[in-house]
Amino acid sequence: MQISQCPLYLQVILAFCWVYIRKYQSRQESEVISTITAICALAIALITSALLPVDIFLVSFMKYPNGTYKEWAANNETRQHIENTVLYGYYTLYSIILLCVFLWIPFVYFYYEEKDEDNSNKCLVNLTLLPVFPVHPCILKQIAFSWEKVQYLFEELGSSHGLAALSFSISSLTLIGMLAVITYTAYGMSVLPLNLIKGTRSILYERLENTEDTEEVEHQIDKLKAKCADGRPLSMRDRRNLQDLEAKLQVLRRQGRHLEIAERNCCNKVGSALRPMKILLGVFFILVALLFFVTLFISNLDKALHSAGISTGFIIFGTNLTNPLNELLLALQPVFPLDYVLITIITMYFVFTSMAGIRNMGIWFFWIRLYKIKPQRTRPQALLFLCMILLLIVLHTSYMIYSLAPQYVMYGSQKYLLQVRCGLFCVTVNPLYCTASGLQDYNQCTVTRSYLFLHKFWFFSTIYYFGNWAFLVVFLIGLVVSCCKGKKSVIEGEVDADDSDFSDDEYVH
Repeated sequence: MQISQCPLYLQVILAFCWVYIRKYQSRQESEVISTITAICALAIALITSALLPVDIFLVSFMKYPNGTYKEWAANNETRQHIENTVLYGYYTLYSIILLCVFLWIPFVYFYYEEKDEDNSNKCLVNLTLLPVFPVHPCILKQIAFSWEKVQYLFEELGSSHGLAALSFSISSLTLIGMLAVITYTAYGMSVLPLNLIKGTRSILYERLENTEDTEEVEHQIDKLKAKCADGRPLSMRDRRNLQDLEAKLQVLRRQGRHLEIAERNCCNKVGSALRPMKILLGVFFILVALLFFVTLFISNLDKALHSAGISTGFIIFGTNLTNPLNELLLALQPVFPLDYVLITIITMYFVFTSMAGIRNMGIWFFWIRLYKIKPQRTRPQALLFLCMILLLIVLHTSYMIYSLAPQYVMYGSQKYLLQVRCGLFCVTVNPLYCTASGLQDYNQCTVTRSYLFLHKFWFFSTIYYFGNWAFLVVFLIGLVVSCCKGKKSVIEGEVDADDSDFSDDEYVH
């Protein structure tokens, strides 16, 4: 299918992914297959994150505001068909995520770590065509592919055993995603709005400061070299100081070149003109982050006080404490489609703050920094890691949003008609919102497929509950650290002491 025949939203997602990857990708180390893999993985992450709002919309759209089913959804078979379609959507996207995390991305990562120049092209073509088998790509042509096996696979997935196996695999990966959310998303939610509010330092001031520092270091180097002007060798201490000063001088000169380029950059001039808008956007983002913090704290406190206990995954029936975000979503429900727009914005907010957190922190393995994310100088392996982390974060996003608005994520804006028996007659009262603790019949309210995935295993829900507390703590720490930091340099992250002149030339060109 041609790109022009794709739906508009898919074109927008693919265009954004292409621009984002190309913005940070190293021009000298870029590889075609790693670029395609990164773009596809990022697109899958964004598409999967959009599935939850669609799930909520479909279960809500089946009913009228008065609590009765619409004509096309009155038949139970029709509703079941829609629910199965959403479920197959989860099956498909989650299976693709499993494939990317366990096979495709690791293979591409190690393929370019240890690739053989002689047979790489031949193997790569085979790998691209059939990436679903965990075998060496050069012998894929020897494997007989059977359509009956694919049909059998989907039949197994459709059974209760297939659902349990897939749910367990996804929940296991979601635990890793929870760690990524605690690390990157919590920090990104604090650093992104504050960076927009504080802005960057003045380029003119930075250039003046750079010139003064450069002259000072050059003066110190001249003083050390003057000691050996008469032919006497420098002491070991002076030689170490000279090497350190020369390395520092090299970094300062490269910073000066980058500052000169930044001063002529049109994007920086446009950014300065849009400074008031950035401040407003930063204030909006920090208010949203604080709303999430308060809502998540109330939700966790409600579970701690009124849930069925740790052995049930802290499951709670209804909300005993007022949940501001849940109430806001239900209040917006009469004005279509404001509640769906808000839940979509919330989902995308989690994704983009996660991207901001990864960009600012880099890729870490415990206390070891593996890669840095820099504009036009990020290695292909770093981009693959970034996309893999985002895929894992997206898996945990559904539970985070459920924690923020449990009633809305479970039932959407559905209502039901409560009938009260008075003697021999049944009196129908005003429609009420569907809740976990409501008195509705099971046929009156439809649960989202996402909720079923989230609560398949109680022990995972227990771990997620404690993960929410860790998220709140890390967010507060990140907020304090971000407030204490000064303004960022306009060339923040572009020049480091461990960079080479080769990477500097790459940026310039």
